Amino acid sequence: MSTATQKVEKKPWLRQYQEGVPENVEFEKICLPDHLNRSAKRFPDKMALSFQGYQITYSQLNEMVNRFASHLHAFGVKKGDAVAILLPNLIPLVVAYYATLRIGAVGVMNNPLYSDRELEHQFNDSGSKVLITLDLLANRMIDLRPKTKIRQIVVTTLGDYLPFPKNLLFPLVAKKKGLAATVRQDEEVYPWKSLLAKTAAAPPDVELGFDDVAIYQYTGGTTGVSKGVILTHGNLSVNVQQVMAWFPGFGSDEIMLGALPFFHVFGLTACMNLAVAQGWGNVLVPKPQPAQLIEAITKFKPTFVPLVPTMYIGILQDPDIDKIDLSSIKGCFSGSAPLPVEVIKEFEKRTGAVIVEGFGLTESSPVTHTNPFEGLRKIGSIGLPLSNTDCRIVDVEDGVTDVSPGQPGELLIKGPQVMKGYLHRPDATADTLKDGWLYTGDIATMDEDGYFFIVDRKKDMIISGGYNIYPRDIEEVYFEHPKVLECSAISIPHPSRGEAVKVFIVLKPGETATEEEMINACQDKLAKYKWPTEVEFRTELPKTNVGKVLKKELRSEEMKKRSKE
Repeated sequence: MSTATQKVEKKPWLRQYQEGVPENVEFEKICLPDHLNRSAKRFPDKMALSFQGYQITYSQLNEMVNRFASHLHAFGVKKGDAVAILLPNLIPLVVAYYATLRIGAVGVMNNPLYSDRELEHQFNDSGSKVLITLDLLANRMIDLRPKTKIRQIVVTTLGDYLPFPKNLLFPLVAKKKGLAATVRQDEEVYPWKSLLAKTAAAPPDVELGFDDVAIYQYTGGTTGVSKGVILTHGNLSVNVQQVMAWFPGFGSDEIMLGALPFFHVFGLTACMNLAVAQGWGNVLVPKPQPAQLIEAITKFKPTFVPLVPTMYIGILQDPDIDKIDLSSIKGCFSGSAPLPVEVIKEFEKRTGAVIVEGFGLTESSPVTHTNPFEGLRKIGSIGLPLSNTDCRIVDVEDGVTDVSPGQPGELLIKGPQVMKGYLHRPDATADTLKDGWLYTGDIATMDEDGYFFIVDRKKDMIISGGYNIYPRDIEEVYFEHPKVLECSAISIPHPSRGEAVKVFIVLKPGETATEEEMINACQDKLAKYKWPTEVEFRTELPKTNVGKVLKKELRSEEMKKRSKE
């Protein structure tokens, strides 16, 4: 048997690669800030970012990055220091992110929907020294600052970059519409735009290497405490190059729809970093609701559209869908949850585009699998491992023995996009990274053609509207409640979000409570999308013989009950 045949038998997915996609990419040792430098030299006058019609070119973006990098340096930020960014998809987010990386600092992307409790943990765990945020969040952050190591806060607004006449109208109506807020005076709180205007574009010359840490990307965990995933410049750069290699038919003239949140690793790599590396324009959508998505598509004509299933569904459910021109779209990338086959067919029919479903984890920068853009796409499959990515499916019990095609087991991944480890968590790192393999905690199968399918989630993660929700985050809130003895959170079906949260609660003897009271207990403790939509009170929860709650049994009971309704 030839070496090539042996390789294909071991990696059957290689047979399915479309023409032009290599088994291994010859990676350029180029870090993300240098991707931006190169795009600025190649396409100085090309639109880099567009927000509500306000555009900046690649040369302007690069200058803004250098200006803010200079000011971070003036703040005392050095190589290895952490800088927190708490923003939706706005021009200052992109600038702050690339400026942080340019001076060798570590970016910490945070979800603007998070509660103070959640943010306090991430700020402190990362040791963030500077925060860039929105005026709508600024007063909360000023109050939170004394509990953290953050010294300076830089505040931007939705009105900082708007085209005429929106820039004139915004100050008149923004506060009435809840789009702006008055930020109170406090020490070391700086307005973004004036700060940028008075700073020279002269950042320090910092040498960056592939092994240097680029970001701490926080992910929830089954332990209830979010973990900082350490991703290097090499991790992020090679994952962008892997995605670029997977779509060889796309050139430098594409326009990205920047709707996936950039604070999430999917949007960070597949929207922001990919567009900059390719020199594409990027249309920013800070609030990716159906109306805003449709407006961005019809006005600005993006050609490459990465979205999550709820976004595709929301667009198709618009009452005026028959009048909406979606024909600019050539390619779509979908992840985070399975995309229903009828949605794929309907969206492709209306656009003439191709949707490819993929898969990834925060721990892998994130993309590891996707279906071929040209070739066999299997509905329900996460597709094939990317170039330079190896995969195994092993026995769930021993974690070592490879299972046969079609048999379920834990998905293991090896590749240059896999994280360095978890911040401050050597035990968790050792549990997840073993002999060079990333143990995903996801139960999967691989068919004879090398296509992978996720069949269960070992970690009990809930995906609601494209957001990852970890049951333990919710359970911790109830464990602290004075009326609650025990609780367990599981996923339940939701008509528009895919999944929602249901909590089973055992009250302490003598206590009474209502469903509304228990749902409201999450206020100020959890982002609203994590709140349970249903609460069921029980006298006891099903457990194993060692006292562990049987979530699988709760889910089974719930599904049986719903099937009878």
